[in-house]
Amino acid sequence: MAVRPLVTFPDQRLRLPAEPVLRFDAQLRALATDLLDTMRAAPGIGITGPHIGVAQRIVVLELPDAPVPQTYVNPEIVWASDETSRGEEGSVSMPGVNEQIARAARVHVRYQNLDGVELVEEAEGLRATCHQHEIDQLNGVFWIQRLSALRRGRVIARFEKVRRR
Repeated sequence: MAVRPLVTFPDQRLRLPAEPVLRFDAQLRALATDLLDTMRAAPGIGITGPHIGVAQRIVVLELPDAPVPQTYVNPEIVWASDETSRGEEGSVSMPGVNEQIARAARVHVRYQNLDGVELVEEAEGLRATCHQHEIDQLNGVFWIQRLSALRRGRVIARFEKVRRR
């Protein structure tokens, strides 16, 4: 449908919790398509409504191991393993910088599909990391908030340098 402008760091909208989706209609499907188009153009593997200035709890993931992109509406983590794993993370709203972050190695995510049907997905590896990263964003937690103050400062400095180029 359309590539929408991205909200970029340090825009405060990235720190606001998103509202639950209540209507499962053509407008929601169009938003999901716009999110996918915008994510691909960025490029990225995950995106949320807040990344394009839409404060709704919707996530689109397009991971290398999945045959098709997937949309998660009103997702929430209902279980997380005690075991953790570290992975490289970044954001379409802060392009050009990445950093290692520790997260739960496995999660169970309850969500609704675009028809409003409630489902639960078990995830591990990159998919588990992506779920936690994007659900954080829906909760108003930008990914760099998971870093120590020192590492966060370094990431911000690298981003400012990238942005000036």
